[in-house]
Amino acid sequence: MSVKSKKSNGSGKHEKLFGTSGIRGKIQGEVTAELALNVGKAIATYLNGKGDVVVGYDPRTSNQMLENAICAGLLESGCNVLKLKMVPTPLVGYAVAKLDADAGIMITASHNPSEYNGIKVWNKNGMAYTPSQEEKLEEIYYSKEFINVSWENIGNIYFIEDIKEKYINELLNLVDIKPGLKVVIDPASGAGSELSPIIFRRAGCEVITLNSQVDGFFPGRNPEPNENNLKDLMKVVSATGANIGIAHDGDADRMIAVDEQGRISDFDKLLAIVSREFGGKIITTVDAGLSIDEALESVGGEVVRTKVGDVNVAEAICEENATFGGEPSGTWLHPDFCMCPDGILSGLRITEIVSKKGPLSKLLDDIPNYPNLREKIPCSKEDKLNVMENIQGLLIKKFEDIANVNTIDGLRLTFNDGSWVLVRPSGTEDYIRVTLEAKDQKRVEFIKDSCIEIIEKLLS
Repeated sequence: MSVKSKKSNGSGKHEKLFGTSGIRGKIQGEVTAELALNVGKAIATYLNGKGDVVVGYDPRTSNQMLENAICAGLLESGCNVLKLKMVPTPLVGYAVAKLDADAGIMITASHNPSEYNGIKVWNKNGMAYTPSQEEKLEEIYYSKEFINVSWENIGNIYFIEDIKEKYINELLNLVDIKPGLKVVIDPASGAGSELSPIIFRRAGCEVITLNSQVDGFFPGRNPEPNENNLKDLMKVVSATGANIGIAHDGDADRMIAVDEQGRISDFDKLLAIVSREFGGKIITTVDAGLSIDEALESVGGEVVRTKVGDVNVAEAICEENATFGGEPSGTWLHPDFCMCPDGILSGLRITEIVSKKGPLSKLLDDIPNYPNLREKIPCSKEDKLNVMENIQGLLIKKFEDIANVNTIDGLRLTFNDGSWVLVRPSGTEDYIRVTLEAKDQKRVEFIKDSCIEIIEKLLS
């Protein structure tokens, strides 16, 4: 038997707990052990005080503290905990579905620096909780009306040991990489450091590792896989004559590739290459560029855009019965495997294409190259609201050639010449992001400078 404790915060309004990708913030700032304890209780209460919950974490120094707290909350409110220990995020999503668990929890701040951490929740099918589910968790969390079970109904902890091998075998069954490819893998000392090199070796690749020692301080590089952070990988790929370099973020749900010349792949082009292989209906986000549309046109496919965030892509994949989906950030979803973003499978699939269709540099260069920029402007949570409330009118006054205004996620303006710009607040960091693309550099610079000038005036 269970009862609810009638505790309330006494306020009808509260700050939003979940962002674009779960709960995220600095340790001992926004994210504390007390928060994790109450999130555990809220999840168990949402599950009616029963069921099995898979729990994993990346190598961050604060993760075992948060794991102990969130598991205590789950147990106190009647749920069993299936512990995976330190694993990549995609393994949590996979395990929830394979173990027929009721939910999954990954403790990670993904690509954020080591002083950050967060919590992301997964459904029975391996898909992240939807915004409506997160809102219900928030209501429970802030009301503090948690289920408390009697002593004989407190949950149990089980350690799951064999799920990694099942995950590896199923991944290898999905791809057919021609043997002998040399691959450099840089997991950022994160959660993919153990599994990713093993899987690529078992797929028949010659593997060189970089930053593959597990370390929650991420000493080799910042965990975000972008060009500034991947200079060493780019050099090693070129110096060793490797066919491809694969980089992950802190929890290995993302992937970005480096070609054999040591060049980092254009995010949109890489997404376009894989999307073209799948064909059919492809889901991407409002910040994706023109190359994916042109790639799909060549094979009779269709692009559907949705809000930024892998859960929005996942929802659209299910609604549209799509073959594949992904964000230009390197977060890709493979519905033929699992509805959780999987950077290891993404790396395997681009490597398979390279093994069969030639050098990655040629595949990338065959896609038209349009100038694009991704800028981020520091902006507090309070200022984000002011910027987004006022920027649409100011930009419409600034530009006279707007063909379309899209407000599905932030503000995306499409111009008569095909150029576009997206202004949206980051859901995980204190930034306003400006993403844009045009068919010549001068046009890109003009749009960028105009947008940044207006944003900075609003912030001042």
